[in-house]
Amino acid sequence: MPLDTPQRGRFVGREHRFPVRVFFEDTDLSGVVYHANYLRFMERARSDMLAVAGVDQRAAHEAAEGVYVVADLSIRYRRPARLDDELLVVSTVQRIAAASVTIHQRVMLGREVLTDATVLAAFVAPGGGKPRRQPRAWLAIFEGLLEE
Repeated sequence: MPLDTPQRGRFVGREHRFPVRVFFEDTDLSGVVYHANYLRFMERARSDMLAVAGVDQRAAHEAAEGVYVVADLSIRYRRPARLDDELLVVSTVQRIAAASVTIHQRVMLGREVLTDATVLAAFVAPGGGKPRRQPRAWLAIFEGLLEE
């Protein structure tokens, strides 16, 4: 990998793996990761997963085709992460519908699950927020990533 390139995740089978290091700014006064920052870690991992898989969200937005929005989120915090922990966000596609995709995400420290969430990302029309069919090519990508 060339020097000075942005951090990227990778697929291992159907799982997308995205490394995250906990920085001071991610923690609260007690020295543990602030609860909302897990959502940031997962958002970065989902965005990277889509990009690595070949889903060009920026092009769809610029062409006024649509954008993804988080329509539903369920999260469970099991144990906190701390400063300098090296985490891994593991994301898998659970369900696909015409206008949405459901992604399960786990924030891991080694083999331990610290936080896990299920995210429903809806594809919506720009500006109006009405659900819109995802591009066919994207549906095909998600089908190839769907959990068995």
